Amino acid sequence: MSCLQTIQDYGLRSLGYGERLLPRGDITLCEQFTLIGSGMIWNVYFGALALMSGFFFAVALAVAKNSRPWITRKPAEWFIFIFRGSPLFIQFFLAYETFVLLPRVGIDINLGFAEITAETRWFARAWLGALIVLFLNTSAYAAEIFYGALRSVPKGDLEAADAYGLTGWTRFRRVVFPTTMRLAWPSYTNEAIFLFHATTLVYFSGFPAFQQKGDALYYAQYFADRTFNPFIPYPIVAGYFVILTLCIIMLFGMINARLNRHLPSETRSRLRYRPNLIR
Repeated sequence: MSCLQTIQDYGLRSLGYGERLLPRGDITLCEQFTLIGSGMIWNVYFGALALMSGFFFAVALAVAKNSRPWITRKPAEWFIFIFRGSPLFIQFFLAYETFVLLPRVGIDINLGFAEITAETRWFARAWLGALIVLFLNTSAYAAEIFYGALRSVPKGDLEAADAYGLTGWTRFRRVVFPTTMRLAWPSYTNEAIFLFHATTLVYFSGFPAFQQKGDALYYAQYFADRTFNPFIPYPIVAGYFVILTLCIIMLFGMINARLNRHLPSETRSRLRYRPNLIR
């Protein structure tokens, strides 16, 4: 089988298209690159959706935490504290227990098994259940980043907005929010990179994959078990994530340049990749 034929057969296998059976004979390097690359589709799916949806929720949390009324400030503070204070791996398992096991405990109390299964079957799958956990986790971390930037908005910018008579939503939209994003974007870039790396934990979380088609780590472990050689599939996974990280840095770098386009070139903040060694 040629490499081109392998790509045609297994390129979209993680989505349920192409060959159903995994290679079992002499596994080639092309098959490993193709199937692991196919599994990366799910890692990109988890990271991209959690990041885009979590961005707006994080902004709302940061604004709520910075507000004066305790009724909006305290829930935001506790949400951020809980999700930043607990390991992401534990959050995956707690979510799985909540979405799957706890409803089954109450079968004899209120609802029938069929009704409970219908209500929880979507949440019990990785494409939604794991995505919700990643969404909540990145929202908490990003909210703390945005909150710090929100508190660091220069006083002169706020005084200038007051001098122009800007108040309320107009003041926030034209002065506070753009400055907050400009200050927070380098740190938020690191959070985005970490989020995509954290998608590998979905494989160990207990959430079943879509139609039993897994992510990149699923295929890497399959090849490592079949070939008894982990030094090929796992570096391939690492290589794919390095490429993904470079793409994120380029994309966020363009956004950062757009946010700082009005500043002199010597005063513009530059993106620097600073991985979180301890989280």
